[in-house]
Amino acid sequence: MIPERVGSSGWGEGGACPLFRVPVFAVRGGRTRYRCLIIDHDDTAVDGTRRVHYPAHLKVMEIMRPHLPPVTLDTWFEKNFDPGIMSFLVDELAMTPEELTLEHRIWREFTSRETPHFYAGFLDALAEYTSRGGLISVVSHSEEHVILSHYNGATNGHRVMPDLVFGWGLEPNKRKPHPYPVLETLRRLDLAPRDVLVVDDLKPGVDMAEAAGVDVAAAGWSHDIPVIREFMQRSCVAYFATVADFAEFILR
Repeated sequence: MIPERVGSSGWGEGGACPLFRVPVFAVRGGRTRYRCLIIDHDDTAVDGTRRVHYPAHLKVMEIMRPHLPPVTLDTWFEKNFDPGIMSFLVDELAMTPEELTLEHRIWREFTSRETPHFYAGFLDALAEYTSRGGLISVVSHSEEHVILSHYNGATNGHRVMPDLVFGWGLEPNKRKPHPYPVLETLRRLDLAPRDVLVVDDLKPGVDMAEAAGVDVAAAGWSHDIPVIREFMQRSCVAYFATVADFAEFILR
């Protein structure tokens, strides 16, 4: 799969990628490539890892593994990328079920009191997208009420709210990277796979999209870690280095 170089003529109005043809929908006098965006939350919409999740992990390590040095921020991103957070906690840190309960409690303390910021321009892009009839589904490992509180509390004046939210409250076998959130979005919003674009910064979002048979694009503005960037560039229909690149792609 060859990712688009955003800003090139490869998938513009006059051309098509030799491997893919992106649908363009005319709605409400505007145009969008996809009828629905299925977007990640942390490190795609908001600066969640630096502001909330990594500091929570540092507190967990201080309390539960004081003899071990915590991983760096970049390594924390890599662990979330692959093998995933639960595999890291269980297989590498050898946390017991009782310790996982405590870890979850500490994490929730941080998510309840810390509010990450939306990336500059992100809500503006979503506001323009929804004004053209676009739909938004959020699929994240944060909790649903936390995600909604971030959108409710955003002070950008647009009052953008997702149509659907799928978060950590799902049963484990329905959470990302499992395809359930995408398939349920298709069902609830009466969409076909070609109507949807998943936007995520890590491998679980790619795995979910591929399992559901929909396109996936990479949010590359929150971190630039070579192993992650190279995988996402190989695996996605487009790689967005900036929010402006993302906005250009979904709106043109």
